[in-house]
Amino acid sequence: MIKSRLFLLLTLMLITFATSIAQVESAGEMKVQLELLNPSSEINNGVAKVVVEGGQAPYQYKWSNVNTPLIAAESVGLIEGMEHSVLVSDASGNKVSKTFTIPTKSITEIFNSKVQPAVDVLGAVLFWDAFATLGIYDPVVYSSYKNIPLPRIEVSADEEYLVKKWLAPEGSQVKKGNEIAVLEGNNNTEYSVYAPAEGTLEHDTKEGSSISRLPETGSFNAPLLGVIQFQDPQPLLHPNGDIKTNNLPFIVIWLILGSIFFTIRLKFVNIRGFRHSLDLARGKYDDPDAPGTITHFQAMATAVSATVGLGNIAGVAVAISLGGAGATFWMFLAGFFGMSLKFAECTLGVKYRFIDDDGRIFGGPMNYLRYGLEKRNLVNLGKFLAILFSVLGVGASFGGGNMLQSNQAFKIVSEQIPFFQGQGFWFGIGFAILVGVVIIGGIKSIAQVTAKVVPGMAILYVLGCLVVIGYHFEYIGGAFLAIYDGAFSAEALKGGFIGVLIIGLQRAAFSSEAGVGSAAIAHSAAKTNHPIADGFTSLVEPFIDTMLVCTMTALVLIFTGKHETSSGLGGVELTADAFGSVVSWFPSVLAVAVFLFAFSTTVSWSYYGMRSWTFLFGRSKKVELTFKIMYLGFVVLGASVSLGAVLSFADMMILAMSFPNIIGLYIMAPEINADMKIYWQKLKDGKLHINSKFVKAED
Repeated sequence: MIKSRLFLLLTLMLITFATSIAQVESAGEMKVQLELLNPSSEINNGVAKVVVEGGQAPYQYKWSNVNTPLIAAESVGLIEGMEHSVLVSDASGNKVSKTFTIPTKSITEIFNSKVQPAVDVLGAVLFWDAFATLGIYDPVVYSSYKNIPLPRIEVSADEEYLVKKWLAPEGSQVKKGNEIAVLEGNNNTEYSVYAPAEGTLEHDTKEGSSISRLPETGSFNAPLLGVIQFQDPQPLLHPNGDIKTNNLPFIVIWLILGSIFFTIRLKFVNIRGFRHSLDLARGKYDDPDAPGTITHFQAMATAVSATVGLGNIAGVAVAISLGGAGATFWMFLAGFFGMSLKFAECTLGVKYRFIDDDGRIFGGPMNYLRYGLEKRNLVNLGKFLAILFSVLGVGASFGGGNMLQSNQAFKIVSEQIPFFQGQGFWFGIGFAILVGVVIIGGIKSIAQVTAKVVPGMAILYVLGCLVVIGYHFEYIGGAFLAIYDGAFSAEALKGGFIGVLIIGLQRAAFSSEAGVGSAAIAHSAAKTNHPIADGFTSLVEPFIDTMLVCTMTALVLIFTGKHETSSGLGGVELTADAFGSVVSWFPSVLAVAVFLFAFSTTVSWSYYGMRSWTFLFGRSKKVELTFKIMYLGFVVLGASVSLGAVLSFADMMILAMSFPNIIGLYIMAPEINADMKIYWQKLKDGKLHINSKFVKAED
């Protein structure tokens, strides 16, 4: 009897054991299915959703899209027509990898997916980090702590929350995901706070105190619930789990080194020549009988109109939100050095210009690269660099100088005037007509318009910035302290010292276009007998563009604290939000400024693109007219469709123009220095022509 019972018990145990093994094996068979969705014909809005069967929860999803969190079973904002991937893993360590492509619905989606690989290739060249590749420094961003900000609850930034209870005491060890505090909002609603990392917890906001997202008065830093200190520094991660790195882009180094080189080579001409630059800009040395078609001031206004644009509003906002207040200092410093680089390229732009029998002027980097290097027996190199520059110039004018401007102008205007929403094509037609009226008349017409628009739009924007700064004037000391601290002792959360430095330098390089060579094309049309004079005139341009307008934008963001509360907002939206926090109707004024910036940039880049075009295809008026008609067509296209990778590629082409340009400038540096010495001596000896209006005034 006992034996039979033991046998029955053993049999039941074996059956139970076998069943449990079968269940584990069944649980280990993880099946992953993908649901792909293309909600519309708009680009970059593809959706992929993972459905998991079997395995052991919780699951982790590592997407190729760095902005998709590891806990998210759905990834959005994907590029249609391109290959993406996801690696799904469960708690038992089972892993399943899937690659997929969101199906395309429209021509624009197909075109966007075909251009994106070219963007990736060009980006790999322009943003290659030579120092990290050579092992000179570790590009990984480390942090010794993790801030615990107020959770991203969908409410207004100024709403306060009560820290009802800390569930984890001060100095305790917490693990990622632990519930550590309870907040109480309006209507007695409670919110849980979870530890974002593992480490030692420190309380910044005490139990029973209130907290909001608004920066603390005078500190310009958003308040924190607490901080988790790591035992050892930890690398910072993207939402998808990839390690964050600070890359020092080759293009930024190329531009900044060029700026520093010419500042030293020309003995700080950006300081020594600044006063003379202002005299030239206000017309003191204008000679009406000198060869050329536009005045020094008009040349400067045309060049400034091409650089003062969306980058000064949207680009700076993104830079400050990423790099913190400290990026302002490095942006300002890079603008200072960029003045000397502008001096060098604009001098040669005038010196190597060609004026035909009809008085039309053909000048710019393509000329001094072609003929300046020929004088040094570098004929083949000169031809190659000139052609490369011209090809890049045409592409940049159609994209960054044209379509981007009309595209962003439409977005801003349609936000303020709902009538235009969904009417991109007709807005583009109207915008193209306005641009066409100006550019058909050539450089004289362009210069006359920009000479009127640029001062007006700059004054309008700067006055708006001063109103915001004046409203918070009592915090001026704290703001500049935040800039200083951020520049030299930046938090690792913002990318560390190197990260802030890079962001500041990069924004300045992209904004002023010093070294790109575009301004040299505008200055080549100036009325002057002394090419070096336009080098001096151009010194003002990075000062206005980067050191004044960009800095003003940064200060507005810092004074209003918006650089700390930027999540979810784009560049222009963030700046508009900062203005609106002081005066509710200021975003409308900003929309007018953005429209004028976009219009003036489109007008000026038409001339840059046309001169690049005529260098490649001939100087006839038919060739010029062909370009202008095409250019206006791209204005309409830019406002009508989403452009995605096309704009990214065109924007990179603007930066790529600096490669051939700066090579030529280095080779011709002794020539620039020699011409400057001769000009300085003539200025000291009083041998320069002084406009009669100023002679009478001095008498």
